[in-house]
Amino acid sequence: MRLLVYTGLLSFLCLVTADTVVDLGYAKYRGNLSFPNTVAYLGLPYAEPPVGELRWRAPLPLNTTRVSQQAGGAIVDATSYPEFCIQGSKGEGDAGGAGSEDCLHVNVYAPENAKKGDKLPVLVYIHGGAYVEGNPADWPFDHWIHQVPSVVIVSVYYRLDSFGFLSHPTFASSPSLGDLNVGFSDQTAALHWVQEHIDAFGGDPGQVTIDGQSAGGSSIELHLVASGQQGLFHQAIAQSVYRTPLPSPEQQEPLFNSYAEKAGCGGLNTLSDTMTCLRKAPVTALAPAEDAPFNGSYNAFHPVFDGKIFPERPTPAVLSGHFANVTLMIGSTSNETLSTGATNLDSALESFFPALTQADLAAYNQVYPVSNFDNSSQQARVGTGESELRCAVEIIGGASAQRAPGRTFAYRYNTANPTTGDPLVEHAAELWMMFLGSNTGLNGTVTFSPMTPSEQAFASELIAYWLSFVRSGNPNTFKLARAPTWPEFTTDGTQRVVLTEGTVTSSGSTVEMIPAAEKERCAFVASKATSQQA
Repeated sequence: MRLLVYTGLLSFLCLVTADTVVDLGYAKYRGNLSFPNTVAYLGLPYAEPPVGELRWRAPLPLNTTRVSQQAGGAIVDATSYPEFCIQGSKGEGDAGGAGSEDCLHVNVYAPENAKKGDKLPVLVYIHGGAYVEGNPADWPFDHWIHQVPSVVIVSVYYRLDSFGFLSHPTFASSPSLGDLNVGFSDQTAALHWVQEHIDAFGGDPGQVTIDGQSAGGSSIELHLVASGQQGLFHQAIAQSVYRTPLPSPEQQEPLFNSYAEKAGCGGLNTLSDTMTCLRKAPVTALAPAEDAPFNGSYNAFHPVFDGKIFPERPTPAVLSGHFANVTLMIGSTSNETLSTGATNLDSALESFFPALTQADLAAYNQVYPVSNFDNSSQQARVGTGESELRCAVEIIGGASAQRAPGRTFAYRYNTANPTTGDPLVEHAAELWMMFLGSNTGLNGTVTFSPMTPSEQAFASELIAYWLSFVRSGNPNTFKLARAPTWPEFTTDGTQRVVLTEGTVTSSGSTVEMIPAAEKERCAFVASKATSQQA
């Protein structure tokens, strides 16, 4: 078993010199020289702090005059990670509540000699965590820039759990009470900040790729179908898209009422009184309220279908061609599910997709008969994993390939996280490899474990593919010489690369055709989008 080593900050030698200062016009920031060729600017604000009366409201643009006055002409220190957004409980014994409300920041990683006008392609990374938790410090990008000092990378902090996704149907008609989907609007605000300021770091605002995993992958899908996104990005990478339902605000109202009650704001005369109470409530009251058990069907805070930011739910929008026409990379891991440990397909599906009918569940059992599997646990893993995550590749990738042939690339990640002892390639396994052996912990913590030479070689292969896509729209242009050619994803042959660890000198990755049975199952999953609300 590997020794896991905790680190909350950069694990590299961090130096500061005159070359680590960036001038944004309204303020100058000093970053870390985390490698001889890499500067990390940590915790730069991109919007006004969403505190006090701004709690549960769409983010306001950054008041650069205020920031400039607070700096007073001094260079602002940006050498330490900021406080992450308030975390919800992962359900693993943690209480949740760590972090800060004043968390709308980005980390920017740039080549040491990058300057305004260099027009370097930009990667913007949106972290996962079920829209409940996640700390960008868990996924540092210094070593990506060190390997490929030809890009600029931005990682985004956005409001989570109840602070980002508290919903009530009245918000739609009375926005003075609050706004829907503010955590997603935070992401959009960060993309606007990138458009306005990334040139100062050497980045090209006209060449932005958005990337995310799990809830981050779900966010990428939502940006593809959301209104108000034009010009904010030009390519997309979606890793293990979290196909969580987008319930209506009405369906979330019981959760809102339970939350208000448990926060000490229940039973008031009007919704306005309730929101006033909630805005005055301390985090010490709100964090336990968002983590308290709730027995309704829609029992988690995440994006809702508002008919405004999201004119359609994502899968119907994608299948109708109502999504951004951008070059796309998309994939999943071999064995992932979000219903880990489930042994009954029906109950697991009902828990994840509460709107499924008994007829829907009967249809699932026809498509995933237990006789096709070794046991009911394997049936549940495949039946849930494909609907929750894996079939997004065929659904989104297929629609993209149909509309824009030659601009879609798909993968299956096929190397298990070596620290878990689990031979299956579970959800987020690729993040361990891409981010220095990173395993996320409770309340924003992280552990990094040592990597073997072959793991380091595989990580370099992955990073080269990803950043080749960012730089050229094609993962092959700047891939490592040992890595196989990544085929285009098409609507007929449907090839994908299988990303597998090899040796220090040779790649283990291969190319495969998606099995016909898998394609048929995913066509069935797509047909259930209305009931899934995904």
